[in-house]
Amino acid sequence: MEKNKLSSYFLIGLAGVVVLIGPAVLSPYFLMKLYCFMLFACAFNLLLGYSGLLSFGHAAYFGMASYTTGHVMKNWGLTPELGILVGVMCAALMGMVFGWIAIRRHGIYFSMITLALAQMVYFFCLQAPFTHGEEGIQAVPRGRLLGLIDLSATMPMYYFVAAVTGISLWLIWRIVHSPFGRVLESIKENEPRAISLGYRTNRYKLLAFVLSATLAGVAGSLKVLSIQLASLTDVYWHASGEVVLMSLLGGMNTVFGPALGAAILVSMQTYLAQTGSWITIIQGAIFLACVLMFRKGIIGEIIAISKRISAAK
Repeated sequence: MEKNKLSSYFLIGLAGVVVLIGPAVLSPYFLMKLYCFMLFACAFNLLLGYSGLLSFGHAAYFGMASYTTGHVMKNWGLTPELGILVGVMCAALMGMVFGWIAIRRHGIYFSMITLALAQMVYFFCLQAPFTHGEEGIQAVPRGRLLGLIDLSATMPMYYFVAAVTGISLWLIWRIVHSPFGRVLESIKENEPRAISLGYRTNRYKLLAFVLSATLAGVAGSLKVLSIQLASLTDVYWHASGEVVLMSLLGGMNTVFGPALGAAILVSMQTYLAQTGSWITIIQGAIFLACVLMFRKGIIGEIIAISKRISAAK
């Protein structure tokens, strides 16, 4: 137990150091985008890795929160905290409705329903007047946090995104390690047995779906404030596919493995953008290598190797 605590404190300290020195090494705009997608991937993995539910439509909550926050801040003049709250509430409400529809099916049928619902959201955003179609919502104002901190400056915005991301990741860790998280894992491993023990599994799955959608909404709201743009790419099916790849690449059976997967993918998209269409081929090759060689993901394989080494001692 003490060893686990020391490891946790070390990782928290390391993350704090990275957040502090990151802007001196990399662009704050890149780091803010990275933090948003790390949170998005971990929020999605709460559903896939710990509930066993593969959603192909998680971009709907990420993108709709982005659009909603951008709209209310630009047109209604809301403060950042209220803008994020409205966007997150929109994502949570969508998650509740879509989850209630989807969890009644299992396996590939569940996945296809989530994809169909997400495509409906995409076409809504394409046609709705407030989204401005293919132009998106541009030049979203950042405003003043609590009326005191001017987020239009880069560094205050950077530390705000880092703080909200850190709190959200901690919340995901708490959910996973709570009794609720244990029940989710039991449902994933053997749902009939969980039902026989008296658990109403659909309620647990619906709550997991809503929590995942809500946290994805937090990521989407932070993203629109960071880059001041909400666009159709946020709700497109490609974004839903990328977050699945992030989880598989980092390790879907780990809490923070998807964050590493997100870091790898976002870094590739940023620094290999000049390769054009080749970036898609490179991503496909990495995914293929991960499936063939690292079936537990990068973090998952590292944990498995460390356990084998410890057992051999």
